[in-house]
Amino acid sequence: MGIKPDHWIRKMALEKGMIEPFVDHQVRDGVISYGVSSYGYDIRVANEFKIFTNVFSAVVDPKEFNRTSMVDYTGEICVIPPNSFALARSVEYFRIPRSILTLCVGKSTYARCGIITNVTPFEPEWEGYVTLEISNTTPLPARIYANEGIAQVVFFEGDEVCEVSYADKKGKYQKQQSIVLPKI
Repeated sequence: MGIKPDHWIRKMALEKGMIEPFVDHQVRDGVISYGVSSYGYDIRVANEFKIFTNVFSAVVDPKEFNRTSMVDYTGEICVIPPNSFALARSVEYFRIPRSILTLCVGKSTYARCGIITNVTPFEPEWEGYVTLEISNTTPLPARIYANEGIAQVVFFEGDEVCEVSYADKKGKYQKQQSIVLPKI
């Protein structure tokens, strides 16, 4: 299994629609960087957020998720309360080839501020907007900037294609168009 460089990412994005919209260089001036990098792609966070709240004293349960534990917010800057969490989605839509698995890690600019972005791997033939989990681990409010970089996707190609892809098993998060809450 090998990591894929920038020229492969450009080719797959332009020829196969793997990433849309696609930025073929890294944008850095005055923003948290996004676009293609040496061995990955820095994705942006859209301006739609679901911020966790304890207003209704809900219990967070992945098997019976209570929507009242979240507040919807749309804006260019999202403030996540101290020691809290928000869900968001990527600006980019992904179509992952059958021979590819990705790992996604948070940007160091946010991590150095105590803001952690978690994303599960994009499995072979997964497609959709990425649901981003953004944690504010600090005792202070934290700002997240919409339409700027939030995480980096690294692409790995297998020596062979997988037997069963995410599309084959009809994964529950396939072709998601918005922020998707937990499903069983």
